[in-house]
Amino acid sequence: MKCQKCGANHANTHVKTVVNGELKEYDLCAECARKLGYTGFFTDFDNDFAGLLGSFFGNALPARTQATRCEFCGSTYAEIAKTGHVGCAHCYELFADRLYPSISRIHGNTTHCGKNSRSARLNSGKKPAEQTREERIAALKEKLDAAVKEQNFERAAELRDEIKGLEA
Repeated sequence: MKCQKCGANHANTHVKTVVNGELKEYDLCAECARKLGYTGFFTDFDNDFAGLLGSFFGNALPARTQATRCEFCGSTYAEIAKTGHVGCAHCYELFADRLYPSISRIHGNTTHCGKNSRSARLNSGKKPAEQTREERIAALKEKLDAAVKEQNFERAAELRDEIKGLEA
């Protein structure tokens, strides 16, 4: 079939248009279709695959070379998601919008509420025995809140009793 516009080339593009309820169909060659602004779905497919996918997803897919890397350890979010290991403390800030929902889903909280490490106690300058009664009660109340949020009611009851004992 010949192109209906130029009549010289083989038609390989079929165009249907509806204008004011009237259906019109055209068979065009690639050159005439391009001149009239009709580009095929697979035009430059091999050269612009990322652009093609980006058009489907609202350009939400970054190219591989544009992956954000942590400037301190060089980790990307994809690497963290794949291995489950965060590269460094700076990664938490850089990838916060993607990490914190996962951390919250896994642990139930995004703030540390567990035991302090030995180095943290040394840096604070106080040993647990040197804490004032008020500091100890405040720490226990924080743990109590965390236990209630986690629905660990046995631990919450133990903490409640320990707080009552310190307050008495």
